[in-house]
Amino acid sequence: MGKDIARPLNTVRGESVGIGTFDNPLDFIAEDHMREREVCALIDRIVASAPMEEAERDQILAFLEVRLPQHLADEEIDLFPLMLKRCDPEDEIEAVIGKLQSDHGHALADAPTIFAIIQGLDTNSPKPTRSEAAQMAEFAHHARRHLILENAVILPIARARLTGGDLNTMKRHMLERRGLCNTGKMRDAE
Repeated sequence: MGKDIARPLNTVRGESVGIGTFDNPLDFIAEDHMREREVCALIDRIVASAPMEEAERDQILAFLEVRLPQHLADEEIDLFPLMLKRCDPEDEIEAVIGKLQSDHGHALADAPTIFAIIQGLDTNSPKPTRSEAAQMAEFAHHARRHLILENAVILPIARARLTGGDLNTMKRHMLERRGLCNTGKMRDAE
């Protein structure tokens, strides 16, 4: 828990920053990583039975139910395959991506349980059971470890290796996944 539980969350990122505001889809992925860190901090507060605002609870639930699956799809469908295509053998990216894909499977499997626990708690006095608190703490811990690997290894290599065409395709797919683009107009702009 440590420092993140004490970190003030002055904003609820939620839907405040959309992919359309970024030219580079890797910047949007980095923003999603920040959003996930905030969600982990909020989960830590629940584990500590600290009160939370309704907007914070809604942020967690929206992230787990909508944003997390979209984010993981962004990486699984576009980012990872493009990196495997563009990276040099000395990048040794296959093992890292394999580890991240395994993490994604666990996150997708565990997120519905965490969602159900949080949805069932009273926002004014969240008091998870010991078992629920342990599940939430473990989920947040794994998410943070995963983010460290993605931020320290994947994003810097992606920024160095992916082409402008790769990034345009990736952004278009990300917009399509969110129902935010007219595919004909996007193709014309490329």
